[in-house]
Parts: sequence; C-alpha cells; structure tokens
Amino acid sequence: MPVIDTPAAVRHRIEVPMEPAQAFDLFTAGMARWWPMISHSCSAERDARITFEPKVGGHVIETAPDGREHVWGTLTAWQPPRHFSMTWHPGRDAAQATQLDVRFDAVEGGCAIELVHDGWSQRNDAAEARGRYARGWPLVLACFERMAKEIA
Repeated sequence: MPVIDTPAAVRHRIEVPMEPAQAFDLFTAGMARWWPMISHSCSAERDARITFEPKVGGHVIETAPDGREHVWGTLTAWQPPRHFSMTWHPGRDAAQATQLDVRFDAVEGGCAIELVHDGWSQRNDAAEARGRYARGWPLVLACFERMAKEIA
C-alpha cells in the first residue's frame, strides 16, 4: 500500500498584552474588528460580520452586508476563555474541512495564543492549501496583534 504524505500542521504562536479572557473575547466575539475581511473572507466585504455560535456544534458564520451567509466551520470544542477548536472550510464544502485549534494561556505580561491548523488530508489540494495557510496565518495574526495592542 502506498504511503501518502500528509502535510504537517501549521503552527503559530503570538503573545499579546491582555488577559486570556480578553484575548479570547476579541479573537471570537470581536473577530470582525480585527480580521482582514477584504483579503481573507468569502465575501471580501469590509463591513461583513463574523458570528461565533458559542457552543460545541455552533457555527462560525460570515454575514456579508447584503445578508449572504458563509459558514466558515463548526465548533468542536468551546472552553472560554482558554480554548476553542473548529472545523475550518470558509468558502468550501464541509467535506473538505480542516481542523483549527486555538489556545489562550496566561504568560507574564499577557496572553500567549497558540494556533494549530491541521487535517490537511481532507483537502483535495492538501499541500497547496497548507502552503497558502502557512503564509496567510501570520498576516491574519498580525492584524489581531495590532488590535490587541491598541486596546491594551
């Protein structure tokens, strides 16, 4: 049987000058405040909203200004203010969902956020998709860091 190489998880860690509860809230409930909607969303609308249905089985939904909705994924773990996991398939069929895991831990001076994006074997374009996300997550997380520093 041939061995299929599955791309490794994409991992990123940042630290922000706020408590884990505040960082968790900004990352989830406040996502539309910092997420780069023009370049990293389904609608590419600056005024789109992102809603977390805060429970296991809840959806993460982007709502465009004209009311169109795009499901980004489904929460598979919801443990505020420390952790959430979700399937991840913005603009794609849920059958090709990857897995996103985000943890918020207190550190001296604030909060460390660990993001792990895995499950590439679900994607038809696994290596290419992983490469795009490996380049994209640092840009997205930099937006979060900027907002967190403005608020702190």
